[in-house]
Formats: sequence, C-alpha cells, structure tokens
Amino acid sequence: MSSTHLKVNFKDTISEVLELEAKVILERKEYLSTQINECVNFILKCKGRVIITGIGKSGLVGKKIAATLASTGTPSFFLHPAEGLHGDLGMVTDSDVVIAISNSGETEEILKTIPSIKRIGAKIVALVGNSNSSLAERADLILSYGIVEEACPLGLAPTTSTTLTLVIGDALAISLLKARDFKPENFAVFHPGGSLGRKLLLTVEDIISTANRNPVANENSNVNEVLFQMTEFGLGAINIVDSRGKLKGILTDGDIRRGLAREINSKLKGILTDGDIRRGLAREINILQEKVNKLYNENPITIRAELLAAEALKIMEDNKVNVLPVVNDYQEPVAMIHIQDVVKMGI
Repeated sequence: MSSTHLKVNFKDTISEVLELEAKVILERKEYLSTQINECVNFILKCKGRVIITGIGKSGLVGKKIAATLASTGTPSFFLHPAEGLHGDLGMVTDSDVVIAISNSGETEEILKTIPSIKRIGAKIVALVGNSNSSLAERADLILSYGIVEEACPLGLAPTTSTTLTLVIGDALAISLLKARDFKPENFAVFHPGGSLGRKLLLTVEDIISTANRNPVANENSNVNEVLFQMTEFGLGAINIVDSRGKLKGILTDGDIRRGLAREINSKLKGILTDGDIRRGLAREINILQEKVNKLYNENPITIRAELLAAEALKIMEDNKVNVLPVVNDYQEPVAMIHIQDVVKMGI
C-alpha cells in the first residue's frame, strides 16, 4: 500500500457506493418485506427473548440489532458464537428465538452452536445471503436477502451485505415496536439517563423533592413582611393564601415594582428634582406598609405535582412566566417551582 499527501477527490467513489447499496436495498424491498413480516409473526409467538448471534462484521451488526430490539420493547441480547461454544449457550432457553447472521451461511462457529440450540429447544432464524446454505437448511425460518454485489471493488469486505442486514434488523425492530404498541413513555423507561427519559419520566414532584421551596403569605400580610420571605426563598415570588390556606393568588417582585412605579408616577409631575426623588422614596416606604391584597395576581397559572416536568416548562415558556405554584386537590399551595429548577433537571 502507498500513501500520498496529494488532495484527491473521492466523490465519484462515494456516490458509487451509496448508489449501489441503495439500489440493492430497493431491489429487494418487495420480497424482503414478505419474509420480514413472516419473521415478525414468528417472533411475536415467542415467549422468551430474541438472541442475536454472529461473528466478524456480522457480529458487529448483530450487536446493533440486538440493542435496537431491546430498546424498542423486544427483550434481546447478543451472543458471541465462540463464547456460546464455551458455556454461554446456557443463557438460551426453550422459549427463545435465535437469529443467526451469516452472509455465506457456512460460518463454522455458528454451525457448531446449532445442535445445542436445537437440543435446548429454541427456535432458529437464519439471516443469510445464501438460502441454500448449511445454516439455512438447519433453521426453522429463513430470512434471506440473496447473493448481493458488495460495494468493495475486490468483492472481499462485507459492505452491501452488512448494510442489508442492518436494514433488515431495523425493519424487524420497528415492526415489532408497532405490533407491541410501544409508546414514547415505554422507550423512556429503557432510556432513563437520556434527555428523552428525563422529559418523559420526570414529574413536578421530582423537582419539588430536589428544590423544596414553598413561600406562603396570608392575603392580609403587609408588603414589607412578604418581601423578607421572597428574599429568603429566592424565587422572586410568593404564594398568597386565605385564612383556610387555599391559594388566592401570587405576588411577584415585578408586581411590587409596578405598584411602586404607579405610586410614584401618580404623585411626581412636572420637573423632577432630587427633592422629589427623596420624597418619592419616602412614599415607597409608605407603600411597603400596604396589604398585599392590593398588588397580587388573583388568577395565577398553577400546576399539579403529578404532571410531567416537561409540561411545567412548556406552560412557563408559553405564558412567559418564571414561576409556577404547585397545588394539591384542595387548591392549597404545596410548593413553588422556578423555571431554572426545571432546566437544571436537564429537561
């Protein structure tokens, strides 16, 4: 082999590979769909797991297929045939379906596992290129994509055949997903560490347990009393309740600022002097003695603890608010969440 530092354009080669593999996939669409449909029904009758086995490039593709099946509702794992010959066949049960991948259908390591698999009682699906191979002859079901032209110009490196195998695995997984009525929330159960899992599993209750804050003030409280509580909780807002503890509204620091602005603007007219400002500040102090019931929002948007955190985020974004009171069945505030609490959870 030789190497060169000259810049070479491989666009034609890339196009040839893509066109060849795409052409082969589309050419085999019709008869493959019939075979895959039969295989899906075969697997649905299985009460155990789907076990994928293969070696070399087929093994690498098999690992991906097993992972896709497992994450979309079909219990599955990959079994290396060489390891199977040395004890791992003990993981196979008579309720399982084994999908053995081999382009030639003559892979020695796989063929050696067949007698034990049959003795165990598991069903065998041969995913092969050669439908007249030894593996196909010993299988309960044949899933064959036929002899294909590899994209490798030497005809040696598995390329088109492994692409077809991967596509067949995807078609199996998605067909089984639909057959099992697998939903996004089911997917999230298998992916709790990902962003999708957090969006579909985390609830407002989870946020409350992480950031447990419930600022509450009575509707007859003075503004200055409430300000101390708002500062303590750091949410820029507070739940306002009546004498029975039921939510009456929400007071934000913005409400207080607007109340102060209205008070000052109503009394300061004409030329503004530093004396006016001092007197305005004095009036601000006076307004702090007012009752909060003159300032708070009587129609706050609320949320329940059992709802999804993602739903809380959407409500806040749609309504352009930074906080949401969390209420129980009796309309009593049990917490207040801030938009940053949700963001920190990775939603």
